[in-house]
Amino acid sequence: MSKPLILMPEDIQRMIGKDAQRNNIAAAKMVAEVVKTTLGPKGMDKMLVSPTNEIIVTNDGVTILNEMQIEHPAAKMVAEVARTQESEIGDGTTSAVMIAGKLLENAEKLLDLKIHPTVIIKGYKLAAEKAQEILKEISFKLDNSQDNQDILKQIAMTAMTGKGAEDSKEKLAEIIIKAIRQLRGDNPIENLNLNNIKIIKVKGESIKDSELIYGIVLEKEKISHEMPSEIKTARIALVDVPLELKNPEIDTKISISSPEQLQAFLLQEEQTIKQMVKNIKDSGANVVFCQKGIDDFMQYLLAKNGIYACRRVARSDMEKLSKATGAKIISNLKELTPFEIGGAESVREVKHGENILTYVSGCNNPKALTILIHGGTEHVIDEVERAMKDGLGDVFCVLKSGLIVLGGGCVEVELSRRLRIFSQSLSGREKLAVEEFANALEFIPTTLAENAGLDPIDILTELKSLHDSGNINAGLNLFTNKIEDVLKARIIEPYNIKKQAIASASEVATMILRIDDVIASGGKKGNMKSAGEMPDYMGGLS
Repeated sequence: MSKPLILMPEDIQRMIGKDAQRNNIAAAKMVAEVVKTTLGPKGMDKMLVSPTNEIIVTNDGVTILNEMQIEHPAAKMVAEVARTQESEIGDGTTSAVMIAGKLLENAEKLLDLKIHPTVIIKGYKLAAEKAQEILKEISFKLDNSQDNQDILKQIAMTAMTGKGAEDSKEKLAEIIIKAIRQLRGDNPIENLNLNNIKIIKVKGESIKDSELIYGIVLEKEKISHEMPSEIKTARIALVDVPLELKNPEIDTKISISSPEQLQAFLLQEEQTIKQMVKNIKDSGANVVFCQKGIDDFMQYLLAKNGIYACRRVARSDMEKLSKATGAKIISNLKELTPFEIGGAESVREVKHGENILTYVSGCNNPKALTILIHGGTEHVIDEVERAMKDGLGDVFCVLKSGLIVLGGGCVEVELSRRLRIFSQSLSGREKLAVEEFANALEFIPTTLAENAGLDPIDILTELKSLHDSGNINAGLNLFTNKIEDVLKARIIEPYNIKKQAIASASEVATMILRIDDVIASGGKKGNMKSAGEMPDYMGGLS
């Protein structure tokens, strides 16, 4: 009797064929189900508790998936869709994950009909390409008119809807528009960098008290109580070297044989520091921000001369200060001249509860700004910050592409309708895959309706009927819970969000459908019992 042929070690786990496909699809569906209830302005929040008992309350799709301890390999791939969407666009993460999950769920129906995965993949690719064409056709172009400025504000408000900033979204949207307008100036949108907008969170007061500072706010306090608390008409020096004496090298020896020599040595050190202060004063600077440390004696002399100073300022903040004030970052105090000095209306120390901040405000034409977010609790402020980032990302997206699409499920219903028409031109089995792709897009409006407590079937039926009759602007207004012309209601979204969501979702769906063999190696407990039995580590998301 011949010995069995062993190809892989015993600790290797393997899942093949249909079992691998179904398991991967089930994992993807679960990820979509997790974020499903957060979609739209009436979406619910998730409470995420870390192993260290830190609490996050959010309905931001990417935040939820990042904080979840996902282990299943296919689920990780779907979660990556959200991260891609976030990094590329900044919003639309939930929609992208939901479409990906629904595409795989619908693919499962086709697999049950004995349709080969390759055929489904081909159909999905055809549908995704066609969907992008249609999306471009039904989009609207923006120009620089005042009306379109209002549209940008509306886009920011739509992005923040349902994210904890509901009552103050108009105020926050105005802040976003002002910030982007200031940073952009007359330059091309490609030069705009959202990293030049610093967001500071302060506990206390209301969300409505959030403000835009035309300058930079540092989470730093002045280094000496003897220094003035406010400097008006600030002349700012930025220094990235220590304002202190250099420590001698390890092997340096200083031989002192008399008290006079010691006195002379100390005097020399004192003179060196005094010269540094003189360089600062001669430049005209009355505010110093130092990236490194500041000597105690140096602090005393700066305070004596009425100079406001902060130490150990982060490099990123130094760069933002440079862009805001026009000051150059200096590595040698001897190079500090009036030409390297920046300006601001005022530099002042402000106390917010337990936090002490330094405001550098009233900068002339700053190219870096600060948005100061207020809120009652840490969890509220964190969610408002996420809402602000979504709003900034959405407005930037629209300015970059110059295109918008209609929200409220309107785009998805129209895409679905036209994809079904397109499927009639196909003769093979790919036709069925295109139809299922169209069905998957309808998952967005039905979920919006469901999350708002409406009947999803009734809503979808009415929307499809209106679109079939030529009313292609019909969508769901979740503030009135009625189907309306969403263009008139100004429920609009960036074109790029929908474009990226469809592209990412279809790519990950086709990638997962291609997998018919899962081989897991290294350190996983338990051996493979049978090809059809699911290993423990593949059983769930965490």
